[in-house]
Amino acid sequence: MGITLTYTEQELVSLLRNRDNKAYAYLYDNYASALYSIVLQIVNDGELANDVLQEVFVNIWRRIEQYDMSKGRLFTWMMNIARNASIDTLRSKGYQNSRKNQSIQDNVDTIQVKDVIQPGVDTIGLRKMLEKLKEEQRVLIELAYFKGYTHEEIAEQEKIPLGTVKTRIRNALIQLREYLK
Repeated sequence: MGITLTYTEQELVSLLRNRDNKAYAYLYDNYASALYSIVLQIVNDGELANDVLQEVFVNIWRRIEQYDMSKGRLFTWMMNIARNASIDTLRSKGYQNSRKNQSIQDNVDTIQVKDVIQPGVDTIGLRKMLEKLKEEQRVLIELAYFKGYTHEEIAEQEKIPLGTVKTRIRNALIQLREYLK
């Protein structure tokens, strides 16, 4: 029987900053599936999500010095890296060109697979938290954090003022933070 290692968040961050490979393996083993769910929710392509996830962990390794415990939990910081990497991938010229060159049959298969799978936000409990929000807030959070829309794009799509979008998202995040306490 092997001994299972566990670290406090502070110990883990300290070990990661000292470039400890065992701590990095622990980080991957314990957080990869949750981060993959976030990435997959945005990019909607399993193979691309794996590529983005790899990029996310490389970024975490390279940028661990930038993590500030006083600003939030390690998972929140990693989740933002995953979200930003996913959005950057969708906005990249290479991705946009690959989508333009995709055949109609490929598009049909992608849509069918996406509709069948219903990936992982539920696995980390976010969906239940979002259900507690008002509909007008939930829609904006989903567009911004799970679909990668900018505030300006959301305002245009939902036909509401930009200031209203920002206020509703901010209020929703405050409510979510309260629910998580």
